[in-house]
Amino acid sequence: MNSRVGSLSVAAMIVFSLLSVPCVHAEDASGTKPRIEINQNLSPAGELKDGVLALRFEIREGEWYPEAETGPSIVVQAFAEEGGPLQIPGPMIRVPQGTEVRVTVRNRLAQDSARVWGLHGRPGDAKAPLDIPAGEVREVRFPVTAPGTYHYWATTTNRPLAIRGGADSQLSGALIVDAPGAVVADRVFVMNIWLDRAAPGSSQVGRQFAVINGKSWPYTERLRYDAGQPVLWRWINTSFFDHPMHLHGAYFRVIGTGDGAVHTALPPEKQRLAVTERMPVGGTMAIAPLLEREGRWLFHCHLLNHMSSEYRHLAPAGPGVFLPAEGTHHAALDSTGMWGIVLGLTVQPGSRPTSAAVSASPRRKLTLLVRERPGSDRVEAARVFQLQEGAQSPPLDAGTVPGPPLVLTQGEPVEITVVNQMHEPTAIHWHGIELESYHDGVPAWGGSGHRVTPQIDPGQSFTAQFTPPRAGTFIYHTHWHNFLQLIGGLYGALIVLPPGQTFDPERDKPLMIGLGGTDDMKAPLLLNGSAQPEALRLKIGVKYRFRFINITPNNSALQVSLIAGSSLARWRAVAKDGAVLPPAQAVEQEARQVISVGEAYDFEFEPTTRGDLRLEVLRPFNRTLAVAEVQVR
Repeated sequence: MNSRVGSLSVAAMIVFSLLSVPCVHAEDASGTKPRIEINQNLSPAGELKDGVLALRFEIREGEWYPEAETGPSIVVQAFAEEGGPLQIPGPMIRVPQGTEVRVTVRNRLAQDSARVWGLHGRPGDAKAPLDIPAGEVREVRFPVTAPGTYHYWATTTNRPLAIRGGADSQLSGALIVDAPGAVVADRVFVMNIWLDRAAPGSSQVGRQFAVINGKSWPYTERLRYDAGQPVLWRWINTSFFDHPMHLHGAYFRVIGTGDGAVHTALPPEKQRLAVTERMPVGGTMAIAPLLEREGRWLFHCHLLNHMSSEYRHLAPAGPGVFLPAEGTHHAALDSTGMWGIVLGLTVQPGSRPTSAAVSASPRRKLTLLVRERPGSDRVEAARVFQLQEGAQSPPLDAGTVPGPPLVLTQGEPVEITVVNQMHEPTAIHWHGIELESYHDGVPAWGGSGHRVTPQIDPGQSFTAQFTPPRAGTFIYHTHWHNFLQLIGGLYGALIVLPPGQTFDPERDKPLMIGLGGTDDMKAPLLLNGSAQPEALRLKIGVKYRFRFINITPNNSALQVSLIAGSSLARWRAVAKDGAVLPPAQAVEQEARQVISVGEAYDFEFEPTTRGDLRLEVLRPFNRTLAVAEVQVR
């Protein structure tokens, strides 16, 4: 488990106060700009001959359609091969290990100088960038000797990658180096964001596009695989924000990571299973999704501001605040309500049986009420989950945030009937659980064939059925892509225990991190629903299990620490996203961990001395904390 805080924590917040590049919208364009083509990274650029790849690139302006081909457009800068169409992302450089790359880049912009990064040898030979004045051309040659996933990018505003979000934000491309003789059936995906933010007090609303290979959901590419088919994806983040990438219904194996200049292929003992993995700015990731179950699934950024249709338009706000503009509630481009960095995939029945859990035991039946506890306004109104046992509903004022922990047993079938007693629709996702797609909780998308998961309308119910195949820490939460439902409290811990174990709240400590208001930067962090959480009371010699979950809307790199005096305590890593860590990773370490949205980390802690400790959850970009006292007696 990596406990480093990415550089984004501060830099990504700066971008919103710095972005001032004017962008030309379709209605203002002269119509003379060339149309930019979408690059799905299926074909390499250039000409490879005798161990040398020759590339001739240009930088020009064009008109980009990040949604529908007849939808909104903006004028941005993009790469092209000389004489060819502009592309977003830029042309893919793909070569065998040991190739010499020769690149010329011509800057055809009328006024802006360009600075190009990443056109250098690998690994780690990050020489000075290419500076190309308007109208001029530069050439560079370099060998690539290390296989891996890399990228190149450019700026015409002289801004680093972490604060590049305007007209030059799409000047990025993939650079892939293959091992000799390797024939890799993989896919390459480049993520980017364009942002036009309205200042506080403005009468206008902001606009953003968050894209995969140049397109935003529902216009991103749809993928199709057979169940059990080996799959390899390479992901590249050249946007100004980090992205916790989440796969529905299955795990993926992280087999390689990098920063654009250096790629690390992970040996088997260092690889990890995850359902959510944070990609920092400039980061790369090679993953193998384990697609065992048929159905329609999603892979998406778990930050609401990059996957909810509410965030296509932003309310005027200062740096760090992501608040959907009024009047755009669930303003969807399609019936899923999603938008942005979302990839849809369909898994067809394969040639071998799936590994779905089978049990002859009767289903355990639970009823989960979704209710509204009124506040002074729609923001303060709590949305609460309550477990109903018997025919009598519990009193509404007893509802808590977060929802009650749902404690299930590995291999035991369960049937959870979700009853919507609110005045608005909802949908509930069983985050991290391997289950049938229809029950996964994605309305208008989940399911297979003609069977499609419905939304849960007011007064209606939906029954989710599944058999948890593994023990671990998971999450249940709203998947209605609704900011107010999430910060209002529609989330809870889902804990699956091994057969024969019972949940002991004295030793088992779920710790859910949420947000206590609409301002991502100023609203307090909540720990188990409180900005001033109760003290944890521990005993010497007793082994405790801490289950940390980050379910804030957009706080992507929270740092959790257990502090003894002026130094960190020590704990032992146990699991990530419900998957037990292999022995090489289940080790004692300093008690500090970066946790992104949608991630779950389990640690064991056994106090050895009496005293007081502090459990801190730090929001790095403004140094604010949620703190719980830990008393060891």
